[in-house]
Amino acid sequence: MPLAILFGALFTVAVSTALGALVLGRCCEDWGVRFVTGGAVLSLTVFLLCAAGFVYPVAFLALAIVLRPKFFRTRLPRLPKVYLSIFGLFFVLYLFNAMAPEFSFDGSRYHLGLVGRYLREHGFHRITDNLYASLSQGIEMLFLFAYAFGKHSAAAMVHLAFLVALAWMMFAYGRRTGYPAAGAAGALLTFASPLVGVDGTSAHNDIAVASIAFALFYLLELWSEVGGLRLLVAIGFIAGFAYAAKYTAWVAVPYALGFVAWKSRRVRDVAIVAACASVMILPWMAKNWMWVHNPVAPFFNGVFPNPYITVAFERGYRHSLATNGRFPWELGPVFLLAPLGLLALRMKEGRHLLLAAAVFGVSYFSNVSARFLLPSLPFVALAMGLVLSSIPQLAMAVVLLHAVLSWPSILRRYAAPDAWHLVKVPYREALRIKPEDGFLQSNLPDYGVTRMVEQSTAPGSAIFTFRPIPEAYTSRRILVAFQSAENLIRQRTLYTGFVEEYAPVWRLAFSFPRQRLKAIRLLQTGRSANDLWTMHEIRAFDGTRELSRDWQLTGTDPWRLGHLVDGDLYSFWVCGDTLRPGQFVQAGFARVEEMDSVRIEASPNQWALRLELDIEDENGSWHRLSGLPQTSSVPAPVDLWRSAEAQLKRSGVDYLLMFDGEFGADVARKMGLQVAEYRGARLYQLR
Repeated sequence: MPLAILFGALFTVAVSTALGALVLGRCCEDWGVRFVTGGAVLSLTVFLLCAAGFVYPVAFLALAIVLRPKFFRTRLPRLPKVYLSIFGLFFVLYLFNAMAPEFSFDGSRYHLGLVGRYLREHGFHRITDNLYASLSQGIEMLFLFAYAFGKHSAAAMVHLAFLVALAWMMFAYGRRTGYPAAGAAGALLTFASPLVGVDGTSAHNDIAVASIAFALFYLLELWSEVGGLRLLVAIGFIAGFAYAAKYTAWVAVPYALGFVAWKSRRVRDVAIVAACASVMILPWMAKNWMWVHNPVAPFFNGVFPNPYITVAFERGYRHSLATNGRFPWELGPVFLLAPLGLLALRMKEGRHLLLAAAVFGVSYFSNVSARFLLPSLPFVALAMGLVLSSIPQLAMAVVLLHAVLSWPSILRRYAAPDAWHLVKVPYREALRIKPEDGFLQSNLPDYGVTRMVEQSTAPGSAIFTFRPIPEAYTSRRILVAFQSAENLIRQRTLYTGFVEEYAPVWRLAFSFPRQRLKAIRLLQTGRSANDLWTMHEIRAFDGTRELSRDWQLTGTDPWRLGHLVDGDLYSFWVCGDTLRPGQFVQAGFARVEEMDSVRIEASPNQWALRLELDIEDENGSWHRLSGLPQTSSVPAPVDLWRSAEAQLKRSGVDYLLMFDGEFGADVARKMGLQVAEYRGARLYQLR
């Protein structure tokens, strides 16, 4: 197992380096830059294999025959032994943590969950019930390459390679600009940061984005001095790779284009960078456009309406990401000295570094998690290094202090209990002397639940849950409530079975003099930041006779309108945005109909709902009826939960996973046959 992990990671690094050498030639022989540049090309190659449905280890091995991967020697600056010792000490810490079983929250839930799915299915398949599948996954393509041979830990090792490449490039930049001590200090301030260490040894992508950002900066600086077509091509690839790696790194593209335009003032040079960046970006946008009708899913759903992510969910999701920030102590207390980096403005190199820090830090405010500062961190650290290195002894003292404060046994004495950091050097876990399963049971929340799901359900089963579990360790399809519009509807369906406010017991009736009509329109005029407009059925009557409902339905949210006329009281339509004036649902009749009333069957959990009725007469003129609808309630069926269970089953759910203490957990025991239980997590099979 350890050999498979090392092979998967090193093979990925070797192929990436070889591809980088093909792109850069002799323009840049720095290993870190070649690795990142080649990583962009390899990521695109794996994407194409996924699109073709040809993801097999043998296809990846074939690249070794074509490229004959090899590493390239790069001369490093002479550094004080203290600096080299610090780097070596933290590298050992990071190596064993990366090789240990993957137990990071995001890595075990969706980064590697999707990677494992692509390998099992030999490529991409349309996924509309998991918003994370729509994010650009450029780094996950490299994880997939390594995962095919060494599974989860090999992917984390690839991320560690990006961290090593980042430190390597920072050393090299300091040497090339004539400030080797500043490069060494900045690289070690970054490399030893607790947050950098834990992120860079997990199957995340933040350190990879930081490495891509710095490689782009490095190549732009190099191109501004020596020029060359190969460098422009590499700049374009890396700028596009930043977007492909993480949406928040989109700023790399205007940064690269602006820099080249400013320095060159030649349309040809800008066009080359733009074209190469597009090669990396457009495949991800095309995939989303074809499958979820939104090239930048799961965001901007108001611009690109679709039935898979609602506008209301996106608004709440963005708000949650942009709030509850705090000072990122996980970076290390020494970064309280970061304002010293402003003194580097007196130097050209300092100005360029701080501009890059500002550019790559601009997206932090869209997600105030400390991880989103990492793309800016290398530039800030190098600016600090430029200032501190003017007094070499001071620079060394600060680096030593930072290393001591960042070591796990010291860090836990002052860090917040929930601070994300490494704990120890897990050599027994990395070498699998300690069994992987036991380690994960102890360190990965809900790992045991995942194993229960894997062992108690049939292959291909779909399990609905409110709480995400480590999907990377199961082959089953996990449907998490908040991850798509489909799943949110499944959640509301489940609530229909036991929450009175969600039950279809509310009746709203519009009555008017009998007349011949061509269409009716329900207009919503209320406003609420929380309520969603929901209807189960719309019915029209001529006296006591109900009219047939072969209607043409249109509306503000046109998806799932068919549920309003399907005759099933327990299916429903829900508008994707919260209540605002102007929302409507319109029914056009196949022929002119005589009628005198319209009835809406709905749930009462929409307290701000205000409906008016417009009618179109046989001459094609629209009129608004005066007055509000009459409201009433009917008793809920005693076995409503059985209807909700049947509706969930029809929506594709095979099992329901509930945790003791969750809302509705007690009622869920009536909705299916319990087939397994693990420490308060209960698995029910729907009948």
